Amino acid sequence: MIEVLIYSRIGCHLCDVAEAKLLELKGDLGFNFEKRLIDGDLELEGEYGEKVPVILINGNPHDYWRVDPERFTKAILEIKASQ
Repeated sequence: MIEVLIYSRIGCHLCDVAEAKLLELKGDLGFNFEKRLIDGDLELEGEYGEKVPVILINGNPHDYWRVDPERFTKAILEIKASQ
């Protein structure tokens, strides 16, 4: 199963929009989804601070700030085709 992780922050409007879009796409594309807040985690805040939301697919960074539905869908379908 494909794993999608979004790094987010409390009160981040872009994070909320990205999460909603990923949850919408999840129904069509079928992937596991996890949201992880970076607030209070010094390592993650240092790495991703102002880049949130950060979207990772199977542990690999895919996008920052926004979800491009076409690009995201293409990435998921390519992974599925290679499995």
